[in-house]
Amino acid sequence: MLCRTFPKSLNRNELYRLEESCSQLISICNSKSLKEGVCVHSPIIKLGLHCNLYLSNNLLTLYAKRFGLKQARNLFDEMPDRDVVSWTTMQAAYVRNRSYNEAFELFNLMLTLGHCPNEFTLSNLIRSCSETGELELGSCVHGYVIKGGFESKPVLGCTLIDLYAKCDCSEEAYDVFKNIDDVDTVTWTVMISSLVQAQKWDEALQLYIAMMDSGVTPNEFTFTKLLATTNFLGLKYGKLLHSHMITLGVNLNVVLKTALVDMYSRYQELEDAMKVANQTPEKDVFLWTCIISCFNQNLKVKEAIAAFQEMRISGILPNSFTYSSVISACTSIPSLKLGKQIHLQVILAGLEADVCAGSALINMYMKCSNFMDDALKVFRTITSPSVICWTSLISGLAEHGCEQDCYRYFLDMQAAGVQPNSFTLSSILGASSLAKSHNQTSMFHGYILKMRAHHDIVVGNALVDAYARSGNVDDACRVIRTMNHRDAITYTSLATRLNQLGDHELALKTIDCMRADNIEMDEISLTSLVSALTGLGIVETGKQLHCHALKYGLDNTRSVKNSLMDLYGKVGCLKDASKAFEEIIEPDIVSWNGMISILALNGRISAALSTFDNMRLAGLEPDSITFLSILSACSQGSLVDFGMNYFHSMKAAHDIEPELDHYVCIVDLLGRVGQLEKAMEIVESMPYEADGKIYKTLLKACKFNGNMQLGEDVARRGLQLNPYDSSFYLLLANLYDGYNRHDLSAKTRKLMQDRGLRKSPSQSWLELRSKIHLFVTGDRSHHQINDIQEKLEFLRAEFKSRGFLYHEDEKSSHHSEKLALAFGLVNMPPTAVVRIMKNISICRECHDFILLVTKVVEMEIIVRDGNRLHVFKNGSCSCSHFS
Repeated sequence: MLCRTFPKSLNRNELYRLEESCSQLISICNSKSLKEGVCVHSPIIKLGLHCNLYLSNNLLTLYAKRFGLKQARNLFDEMPDRDVVSWTTMQAAYVRNRSYNEAFELFNLMLTLGHCPNEFTLSNLIRSCSETGELELGSCVHGYVIKGGFESKPVLGCTLIDLYAKCDCSEEAYDVFKNIDDVDTVTWTVMISSLVQAQKWDEALQLYIAMMDSGVTPNEFTFTKLLATTNFLGLKYGKLLHSHMITLGVNLNVVLKTALVDMYSRYQELEDAMKVANQTPEKDVFLWTCIISCFNQNLKVKEAIAAFQEMRISGILPNSFTYSSVISACTSIPSLKLGKQIHLQVILAGLEADVCAGSALINMYMKCSNFMDDALKVFRTITSPSVICWTSLISGLAEHGCEQDCYRYFLDMQAAGVQPNSFTLSSILGASSLAKSHNQTSMFHGYILKMRAHHDIVVGNALVDAYARSGNVDDACRVIRTMNHRDAITYTSLATRLNQLGDHELALKTIDCMRADNIEMDEISLTSLVSALTGLGIVETGKQLHCHALKYGLDNTRSVKNSLMDLYGKVGCLKDASKAFEEIIEPDIVSWNGMISILALNGRISAALSTFDNMRLAGLEPDSITFLSILSACSQGSLVDFGMNYFHSMKAAHDIEPELDHYVCIVDLLGRVGQLEKAMEIVESMPYEADGKIYKTLLKACKFNGNMQLGEDVARRGLQLNPYDSSFYLLLANLYDGYNRHDLSAKTRKLMQDRGLRKSPSQSWLELRSKIHLFVTGDRSHHQINDIQEKLEFLRAEFKSRGFLYHEDEKSSHHSEKLALAFGLVNMPPTAVVRIMKNISICRECHDFILLVTKVVEMEIIVRDGNRLHVFKNGSCSCSHFS
């Protein structure tokens, strides 16, 4: 419309007014990024105003914003005159569009045509170098800056600091910072940001203090950068920074709110996080995503889903990161149904092919479903899967035990030109670890060495775990020695696998290794080491680790409390175990199961049943492990009616299918009370094939109840399953001995010898002054063997003088538990509790011997054998003589 109303001739005043109008119109269109402003271009040409540099430069800016680089460059090339603003505007457009080479070519052309750059031109160049990581080229531009006398300009200083920070040259960045005149808030913030980026957390906070001392007031962006340091320096620094913001009256914009919410959520300070989030009504998609993630990290899945719904009601559209957080919440429950509902919303939002949302969906389907087809379908919809997508897929396959599929997709990933990262490699090693495939681990180890990825601590730790899990401890230790850096995870992985292999003593030696490497224990490593102590039955070292946990604040975690409760309970320290349980703020199912099991193990059957009821009252549903513990308690207490009721309620009331171990408990329970025929009926009617464990349990019951006929039948069935299991021969031989059928007992033992089978050597050990003393049946090598024999002779003499009925056969006179007991009595004060660990079941004769000892010395003696805990006191035992 403007060009249609122009008169053919204009005087100077009218021309000036039109020029002003065009200028104002372009400025408005530029500020609001309105493409309609280009309509002014035609009248500018018609009026002959195209030589006006101010108008032309404004038009150039508008073209670059709204019509792309090609149209902007055409206008630039057609301009009859260009100044430094023209060149800088065009160059800035190239930088914004990541056309960095074109930006440098334009700069070279500018110099060739004799134009001199200003600080903004050079700033664009430095930003290009910063984005591309071209440190050498950036240094050349820096040289030009110094030569041109621009070094003290704040705008150049900020871009130079950013360049050096991104290229890990924080010292050079600080040198630039020192040379800037009149440093403002923006420059201070950029310098602080560079130190944060370089992970120099302490230096970033020191610079903040220097900023305050210099009289420059930080703004919301300064604090946003500073809050990143608290992820590594701790919550107290975050709270201190928050108080500074309040004191200084810093504007709590949505970016700063997001940083604060993120900080508080990382330290499980959910209440504080939500207070900050709701302090002002303003919320954007990033803050909502952070809130959802905050709930998710604190296992508040319902709240996370509610926040997601509230966000949508408020009219803010979720992005791929939002959907990723919500999908992660579905994964943590896990809920496949809810995950599918969110998947539908992802599809409707057109984000199904997005890398971030896609990776979360792959992970969700892999963890929430037993079928991998859905995860593979999602993967195939992603246009260009990133390394994260590939890793999510490979990791999921590894968790499902699909080792070969992991390697196949790994090859496909390489064929697609995507390079694996440390998590991809560790996922494949995890698959080898689950399959316990030493050959595959060794082959993949060769690939890792070839790729020089073995120096990465994540890969190194995965190698350690893979080798140790497959039983190749020497290879695992060799990897540890070659690692440049080790952390708590390195030794925790090794200790955990050693515990699973039963080598608890070697697992404990990792404590010395951690000390040598100056590595502090965390709650996971502490839990693993306490587990090793539980396996060995060592309480004194356990108490030392408990003190360490108290000193460093690790005792507040539920996993540490659970492990300490387990340790104390399994060595007979029931009071300490109960205290550990009571200190757990919110006991989970593992905590309750552990306490029920420990009470049963210590012969407190009524307390175990009451704890089960308390768990139900607390709102927790029992699982299969709970019923295993409660059935074991009923078995030890010979509570047949209670045990059968609990057993039948598993399926009827809780929809839990009894497993083979539950049937073992029922057979043990019926065997204790002599109902052997009923126990046999249970074995023959259960929906599983009977295994060696259930036949051994039944055979022990036959021995205890003196039923030779059924015992022979059970032994025959067990030996048909495994003719090379020495336990069946020994149990049968002992059964014959009980009937004085020594001929059949000798024949059974000879058959065992003819088949090359040997009884596991009986070993017992106890801890004295943090040192383990091991005793083997018949061994006389201990340095205190004379004192031990003397003590045993004294006890036998006391039995005789007090008129105790006791007969000791020659074979049992040097059993390991007797040697360990005598050693404890020689070296421990009269008020101490003697705690003995034994690798196999205690024999009847030694059991009776220890019962009589507690009448002589009036001490509590605890023996944990291969089956149960025996608490001997005042001539009685917690096992009710069923051993």
